Amino acid sequence: MEVSELIKKVRKLELKTRNHSKDLFTGNYTSTFKGKGMAFHGVRAYNYGDDVRSIDWNVTSRSQEPYIKEFEEERELTFILLVDISLSNYFGSQETTKRDIVNEVAATLAFSALNNNDKVGVLFFSEKVEKYIPPKKGKAHILTILRELVYIEPTRSTTNIGEALLFLHNTIKKKSTVFVLSDFIEGGDFEKELIISRTKHDFYGLQFYDTMEENFPNLGLVELYNPEKLSYEWVDTSSNIFKNHMKSNIQNNLKNHKTLFKKLGGQYCAINVQEPYIHKLAQLFKK
Repeated sequence: MEVSELIKKVRKLELKTRNHSKDLFTGNYTSTFKGKGMAFHGVRAYNYGDDVRSIDWNVTSRSQEPYIKEFEEERELTFILLVDISLSNYFGSQETTKRDIVNEVAATLAFSALNNNDKVGVLFFSEKVEKYIPPKKGKAHILTILRELVYIEPTRSTTNIGEALLFLHNTIKKKSTVFVLSDFIEGGDFEKELIISRTKHDFYGLQFYDTMEENFPNLGLVELYNPEKLSYEWVDTSSNIFKNHMKSNIQNNLKNHKTLFKKLGGQYCAINVQEPYIHKLAQLFKK
């Protein structure tokens, strides 16, 4: 990509998503995220009048004296964005692709962190971790993230979400709010890795899909390419069997991942890339 074209795309992404971040979290950012910010500080001997619900029973049983847990408010939040850049995200039935909207949502969240003086980091992944940008503050850092969102290309075609989650668990020690931005296609079974990472972090699953994936148009006999499997297949798009297969596949994919995140105590939102997404995100964060 030419440098001038890259600068133009980054600038366009900045202008659009900076405004979106203001619309998304106006008046709600603190109540949405900051309210969770109580971090374990240590233990101390129990004093008369302390809340008995704060007793640390493990320490108490060892010492034979009552001790309580002390917490301190986390003034600073850390966002980690897990961004899927595998080839299935390059699909788009109209002017925008799934990758375009993933970039916009990631940039919107990054600017929200900037506006509230919080840290944000990004982990780009396909079948492997492609690039990791550690969490930092500041506009220069946000522009670095935007440049990578626009510029980075995967070195692998397929997806391994579990690999990204394990890297996250081993790298990020501080409790963070993690957004997984993916279409979750061919991503493998990552429930075990999500359970492990969930012990440290709060998770939001943002799943992106396209209208055509659910309602495939009648184009007759066509050759389709699966970028994740690197294979071609001739299909009859006028066949009801094919249409029902495509529709059930995407609906089951959406349902299964919604169930997974909810079961593990995370939040989930399905985003149709051909529809406005700010309203759906705002609804998610207001819950």
